This record gives sequence, structure tokens and C-alpha cells, in this order.
Amino acid sequence: MKPIRVVLVEDHALVRAGIRALLENLSGIQVVGEAGNGRDGLRLIAIHQPDVVLMDIAMPGLNGLEAAARVAKDFPHTRVIMLSMYAHEEYVLRALRAGAAGYLLKDAGTTELELAFKVVMQGQVYLSPQVSKYVVSAYIQRTSGEQTSLDRLTPRQREILQLIAEGQTAKEIAYLLNLSVKTVETHRTAIMDRLGIHNIAGLTRYAIRMGLITMEK
Repeated sequence: MKPIRVVLVEDHALVRAGIRALLENLSGIQVVGEAGNGRDGLRLIAIHQPDVVLMDIAMPGLNGLEAAARVAKDFPHTRVIMLSMYAHEEYVLRALRAGAAGYLLKDAGTTELELAFKVVMQGQVYLSPQVSKYVVSAYIQRTSGEQTSLDRLTPRQREILQLIAEGQTAKEIAYLLNLSVKTVETHRTAIMDRLGIHNIAGLTRYAIRMGLITMEK
């Protein structure tokens, strides 16, 4: 059988090295690339077209949830397993809504990691046991058509919201995303209007609550 080709995306170098070591000890797993942030991860995925991506949720610039949504859209045959320190309901729900095939806590052992790969490669969804049944139930309810406030933002607006919450200026965001400062400011105004939040501090608190950024960073 061909090995399962994996791209690993995690911004902490030591954590990434540890996960890679675990993966390389698993039979039938081949790590074809690793990246330290969501943007570089997407570039590697486009190059390697892996079977599975192990993606950290909390990454600066472009978080794993937004990156996972892009993978689901642009590379539908690639399965994404999200990595997180927390069984936070909002993170899990957003991961599933983004199209992730799995949600794995970082304290998982080798046996669970191997099981997660087996499950997602069979086309099923894997959730760490610590993720409660309530989360699954809430996910089913939300996918029936109900939108969260975050769903009212476009992917570009969510991306800009994360960068604002990370403390970047309109000029810095414009440079990073290859946009004009005026366009960024227009997006910021639209974000505030759609969320009903009219200051940067409020946007930052909202981004943390919704899992765009986390306090662990």
C-alpha cells in the first residue's frame, strides 16, 4: 500500500518536531512537508497535494480554522485534522464547519494519533474522546441552517479581523494581503457594522471568544 502523505502545520518548532517524530514512527505514514504558519502551509499543500494535513488551530497571521476552510474548498481530497490544546466548543464547531475531518488534542498518544489517521482516511470524522457529545449535538443543530455571527463575515473579512486582533495596523495588513490601505479600512468598517462592534478592543475580545486567536499565543 502507498504511504499516507502528510503535511504538518504547527507554529511552535519544538512541538512540530515532536509531532513529526511521532508520525515517523508510525507505519505507513510519510511526512512530505512541514510549515510554521497557515500561509506557508497552504503553499506546501498546493505543491505536495497530501492525503492528510495536521494543522494547529492557533497560528498567527492565518489561523488553522481559516486555512482548513481553504483546503476543503481548493483541495477536497485532502483530509484536515485540527490540532489544539483545548476541547473548546466553539473551536470544534468551527473546525467541523470549515470542513475538517478530525479534531485531535495535543496531549493525544501515539495510539490515538494512528486511530485518527485510520478514521479520516476511511472518509469519517475523528474527534478526540475528550470532546463531549454536547459538541457533536450542537454541531448538528448549527449545520441545520443557523448562522453564527462569524458566518456573516466573508473569508477575507475573517482574515482581516484576525490580523486586527493580533495588533496589526491597516498599513501592515494591506502590505501582507497585497491590498490598498483604503480597502483594508473599508473591510474594517464593514466588519464593525456586521458585528455591531465599533472599537478595536471589542474586536479583539470577539476574535478570542470565537477562536480566531487564542490567549495561548
